[in-house]
Amino acid sequence: MKRQRGHKARLSLTPAQALAAEDQGHAARALWNLVHDWWTMLPRERRSLAAADAAIRQGRKDLPWLGVLPAQAAQAVLKTYVQAWQNCWDGRACAPNFKGRVRSRMAIDIPQGRDLQIVRLNRRWGRMWVPKIGHVLFRWTRDLPVGKRADKENRVTGARLVKEADGWHVVFRVRSDVLEPAPHAGPTVGIDRGITRPLALSDGTFRDHGPWLSGKEAERLRRLEKTKERKRRARKPGEPNSRRLTRTYDQIARLRATVKRRAVDWQHKTTTEISRTFSRIGVEDLAITNMVKSAKGTLDNPGRNVRQKAGLNRAIAGEAWGRAVTMLEYKTADRGGSVVKVPAPNTSRRCSACGFVTPGSRETQARFVCKADGCGFEANADTNAGRNIDHAAGQAVSGRGDFGVTRSKKRQPLTQSHAA
Repeated sequence: MKRQRGHKARLSLTPAQALAAEDQGHAARALWNLVHDWWTMLPRERRSLAAADAAIRQGRKDLPWLGVLPAQAAQAVLKTYVQAWQNCWDGRACAPNFKGRVRSRMAIDIPQGRDLQIVRLNRRWGRMWVPKIGHVLFRWTRDLPVGKRADKENRVTGARLVKEADGWHVVFRVRSDVLEPAPHAGPTVGIDRGITRPLALSDGTFRDHGPWLSGKEAERLRRLEKTKERKRRARKPGEPNSRRLTRTYDQIARLRATVKRRAVDWQHKTTTEISRTFSRIGVEDLAITNMVKSAKGTLDNPGRNVRQKAGLNRAIAGEAWGRAVTMLEYKTADRGGSVVKVPAPNTSRRCSACGFVTPGSRETQARFVCKADGCGFEANADTNAGRNIDHAAGQAVSGRGDFGVTRSKKRQPLTQSHAA
């Protein structure tokens, strides 16, 4: 079984290399916007990959500043743009759009793995070649199939340079040949995702984490946020950001990047442990995008408890429920298990012992006591929800035989005519 994975590592660039990388990143973003304008203005029958390639070649001749981007990286921009439209037509994503300078992330593609010339220098560092930048160092955090360890089935097929709040990183695309996993022989489990208890398992255990920032870090973030608002109010409308305000933005972004790194690290470790232990994992099929919508409403019909809902939305987004399920899906598949998504309604209100939904059974956020006659089952409310999810996952597998992953009608692929 062939598998393609991404391995991320931090780059160590000199100031000159960082400037060259930023120039290439801006050129790649501008090229995307030019291709987008060209594609959307042309009639549908004149749109093709060959015509777009010819337009890019002509644009690189007419606009010398596009020449800082290597030719293969420019071709990768075009292929990524066309694939974005294909994902839209298949119903997997929205239509591609204009990339703004501030909100878009810089990225540079190196589509050919043979151009990287990866060499391991010592235990901590490796070296790679970046076109028009030169040899750059990166942190060697995971073994890569290079040199004598590389062959036709196990090799690095390409890379992408991305700029984040804490600097430049490289994501290697690694193709490997792995054995088909044997069926997992472990027990089953249901997982209820929450805020007070991030992951509550049906076996009565929990997977918790502490705050992502220490007390001093959280206080520094609070002070930076106040400084940002004070400097923003001092600006006149239309006036560009000062260097001090830009530096404050960068400091806030670095702290928030620290939060994300720690959260992703905890999720990776937790989901790996769960996927190794359990063969079938049941989770709720939550519409997270709808759950985190604002409650502001409109002027004619204003919302209620707007500030409280905003705090809840931030807490849900901070737990990254969707990312946790994505990790569970590919990790359990690698180990011969499966993830089953079940309908969410009443999983927290139904008694996992008798199966009835009785008003008032969930007495508090953490306490569930069944009020049905002759039952009286008592448990942690999240554990009770996890047990209901596990039961529903078992019924989905035994009743349908497809592990409950068939696509709903709302997610059916769109035809190209509908997308247009």
